[in-house]
Amino acid sequence: MANTSRRLPLAGVRVVDFTQVVAGPYCTMMLADMGAEVVKIERAGHGDDLRRTVPYRGREGHQDYFNALNRSKKSVALDLKDDEQRAIALRLIAKADVAVENFSPGTVDRLGVGWEAVRESNARLVYCSLSGFGQTGPYRNRLALDPIIQAVSGIMSVTGFTDGEPTMVGAPLADVIAGMFAAYAIVNALRLVTDAGGGQYIDLSMQDALLASVGTRMGETLQASIAPPRLGNENPLRVPANTYRTADNDYIAVMVHDEEQWQPFCEALAAPEWLDDPRFRTMALRVRNRHEVNEAVARRFAEHDTAYWGARLDEYRLPYARVNDYAQALTDPQVAHRGLLREVEHPVSGRIRLVGPPWRMSETGSEIKPPPQLGEHTDEVLRDWLGVTGEEPCRQAG
Repeated sequence: MANTSRRLPLAGVRVVDFTQVVAGPYCTMMLADMGAEVVKIERAGHGDDLRRTVPYRGREGHQDYFNALNRSKKSVALDLKDDEQRAIALRLIAKADVAVENFSPGTVDRLGVGWEAVRESNARLVYCSLSGFGQTGPYRNRLALDPIIQAVSGIMSVTGFTDGEPTMVGAPLADVIAGMFAAYAIVNALRLVTDAGGGQYIDLSMQDALLASVGTRMGETLQASIAPPRLGNENPLRVPANTYRTADNDYIAVMVHDEEQWQPFCEALAAPEWLDDPRFRTMALRVRNRHEVNEAVARRFAEHDTAYWGARLDEYRLPYARVNDYAQALTDPQVAHRGLLREVEHPVSGRIRLVGPPWRMSETGSEIKPPPQLGEHTDEVLRDWLGVTGEEPCRQAG
């Protein structure tokens, strides 16, 4: 386990967080995991919209979705439409190293806390605006949610089965990837800050972020303007590469990555005759005859259960995995060994589990703290950052 007594990489960095829902909070959660003090500015009496999302079945009264994205942050409740409370927000920004917002473009300017309003008061500030389509361009004012970005970026066009409809990925990857890129850009921008200044503005869009993340799979489109088809769980360049049903009605995902793995694969499945089949001799031939390969492989996997095939594929050191649901994924023995799941005590929900940061650093480990209740840290932050004491902060900040 990493040594948590060492100074975390972003210790001492102050972040004013105007974000809500997924993309922005994921970004600032990553900064908090690296040791930054993240102060989440939430609308007084309302809070982040995720606090009001319909709860998961059987979890009424718990803010599970919000909690999954806002660990280790402090919550300050302010009404930015109120002159006095906006002035408090501006004073906090003047003391900060980073400000992050993911409102619709132009909203922070109308509220008086945008980049142009604050840059003169804090020359060292790194200010990041994270939006669906960016701060400029023909789509600037379009509303954007994760499925919308998956659609416009092309992800849906290659997700789903050949004879089916375009399909979204079953998790908010556009939001999360944009949040990751935003955190990456912020940390890099902080390296350019000096005592004399060096702050800057970062304009990051979810559309740009998702396209950047899939660009490595767009080779034929970039160079030959060819739009690839949907192949379900198959791979356009490798066969066999698919999910196959086993005898116990589980599914197992398998990929023969290169020519060197073909013979071990045939041996693991006790099918040496495939090595001599002229349709299967090379990867190019198997890609051309993918239907025949998949039928043969599917018949063989249906003969035994998942445990049997796992042992065989392990024996021949071939890439595979059981297709888990979320509950199975969280109880996977490798996840337990890595210590990815963390537990914290929440004042409303009691002991809650969170998926912690995925990195393991040899000298520093992130300390996970509970997600905040709305306005929980208003007095503390105004006292520590601005020197405001007594009952006045509560009255001013609602």
